[in-house]
Amino acid sequence: MTDPTAGSVDTDLLAEPRLVVEPGAAARVSAVAGPVLQGMGYRLVRIKISAEAGCTVQVMAERPDGTMQIEDCEAISRALSPVLDVADPIDRAYRLEISSPGIDRPLVRRSDFERYAGHLVKVEMAVAHQGRKRFRGLLAGVEGDAVRLHRDDIRAGEDVDVLLVMEDISDARLVLTDELIAESMRRGKQAERELKQNLGLAPPPPPHAKKSDPAKSNKPKPKPGKKPEPKKPEPTNTKKHRLAAERLRRGDLDPTEGD
Repeated sequence: MTDPTAGSVDTDLLAEPRLVVEPGAAARVSAVAGPVLQGMGYRLVRIKISAEAGCTVQVMAERPDGTMQIEDCEAISRALSPVLDVADPIDRAYRLEISSPGIDRPLVRRSDFERYAGHLVKVEMAVAHQGRKRFRGLLAGVEGDAVRLHRDDIRAGEDVDVLLVMEDISDARLVLTDELIAESMRRGKQAERELKQNLGLAPPPPPHAKKSDPAKSNKPKPKPGKKPEPKKPEPTNTKKHRLAAERLRRGDLDPTEGD
């Protein structure tokens, strides 16, 4: 397993608290799992308890940069399982499952809402806002302790833009779109390159290299002030010109014809 904290890691990002949390038994599991994951260099995303296979406790986790490998899941399972056995937050037998957030992931921290601004989300409120609990639309950024949402599910007389207090949200997740899939693939490739560089498996980027911005086009741009290339002259050795020259030689054609 690779160290999730290898290379430069923002410790504030690692310790950033969740604003969207679980109630009940899932909260008890969270209280046990959260410190264990943070001590290993991971962030807890969500705890979900379901009736699958009798009882399944799903622990969703990620590295501080949002990535997650199979080896990470295996390491968390080995470390967390005995701690849960001792703490015993579940009063019945259960199956422990460690997973990554996935592409259409839950958004639980302020940095999540900031990172995925511009993407389509579904939000369910624990506390109703303007008489509604469910919203859908594009994330338009974070303002103070609230998320601005540009809605695509408005009814007559409702505002297109709403501010939803993050601590009043019970569930928020990304909606799977082509744009989200493309961005996830770009981030995955970049994280893989950085991981290999941190492990010494790939050469570091040159000092002058700049990280590409996925939001910008890679199409080459014309240089400012560059003059257009002069028009190429018309050919003077075509079949038409050769025939005209032959007729001129025989005295059959005016010299100006054929130009």
